[in-house]
Amino acid sequence: METLHFKDSNKNRDVISLFSGAMGLDIGLSKAGLNVIIGQDFDAACIATMRANGSRVLGGDIRALQAEDLLGMTGLKPGEPFLICGGPPCQPFSTAGKRLGINDPRGSLFMDFIRMIDYIRPRFFVMENVKGIMSAPLKHIPNTQQDEQDSAQRPGTVLEVILSEFEKLGYKTVYGILDAVNYGVPQFRERFVLIGSRDHEDIFLPIPTHFQMHQDSIYRWQTLWDNIKDLEYHCGECASFSQERLEYLRLVPEGGNWRDLPSELKRAAMGGAYESGGGKVGFYRRLSYNQPSPTLVTSPVQKATMMCHPRQNRPLSVQEYARIQQFPDNWVFRGTSAAKYRQIGNAVPVGLAVSIGKVLLSVADQSSEIHTKRFRGTDVHQKIKNAIEIGGSNYVYK
Repeated sequence: METLHFKDSNKNRDVISLFSGAMGLDIGLSKAGLNVIIGQDFDAACIATMRANGSRVLGGDIRALQAEDLLGMTGLKPGEPFLICGGPPCQPFSTAGKRLGINDPRGSLFMDFIRMIDYIRPRFFVMENVKGIMSAPLKHIPNTQQDEQDSAQRPGTVLEVILSEFEKLGYKTVYGILDAVNYGVPQFRERFVLIGSRDHEDIFLPIPTHFQMHQDSIYRWQTLWDNIKDLEYHCGECASFSQERLEYLRLVPEGGNWRDLPSELKRAAMGGAYESGGGKVGFYRRLSYNQPSPTLVTSPVQKATMMCHPRQNRPLSVQEYARIQQFPDNWVFRGTSAAKYRQIGNAVPVGLAVSIGKVLLSVADQSSEIHTKRFRGTDVHQKIKNAIEIGGSNYVYK
């Protein structure tokens, strides 16, 4: 009797990771019980980080990679992988800048992600990105009169294009905005997450596990005190603020920002930004131990997005960054200090990735729901459901 190969069985949990970066998503999926068999990235520092941590890596520009070559390195055939995951570079869809969307060369990498799905045909896919993708306009510059006529029929947003492409491939999808703080991450970090199912299984976005208010402390939001207090005097590798900025930061209390500076110093401290609009909450921002961190950025020392330690006159260190994103303490990051901050700042928080992985496993095992004949206590249960969805996602199925 022929033995069924693992890759052909229903227990296959093999994952191909694209745009892997520092591997926050991969670590979380592995912790959930999935098997990441290969990663891919273009950035040299990310590739070095992946290899330093023992991961199998395919380096290079995804636009030059053939899907059959990537699949060949895994020993799998089309249709066999459990999951393809990744976060194509998000700069074109950030809420700042020109937001050229899919016409930006980096935006076109979404189409390469879709190309890989098309050929490899995994059971599931996960795509994550910044929340700006939900509203990023699709800009098209027509070259001919026919193009102008055709443009009226084109979808109006980048997201509509992406969903349309996956619909053509026959994938059922669900998407929404998830805030990492609701999944045990000590950080407010809203990310767009799109999950697809080739076999039209009952997919859903992960239900929040942590809340601002809860009678049990293990289910409350995580704070900086919970996660980085022990690193205050032994922070390791760390960037530095300029002497000028330090002079102002010393005057800012824990949890404060530029608005807490003496009135006579605010204009000088802010420079040209003083007259600009917006809340400007990141200027001379000192974090609070008693709260989750604001969203980590790729550098803690930029003027508009400072990440000053709650009590020390310095930025958050590389190790503190890694703790907030929930990387293991023994995780090795390669490259310059700037490259390490960038890798960590761009990563998917591990706790959020774990929840995504658990969703896929519960769907695959058909264990995600308790079926009952009736839903008792409608009003009470509806209030609980509403509480669960605080800061969670508005599910959209396609």
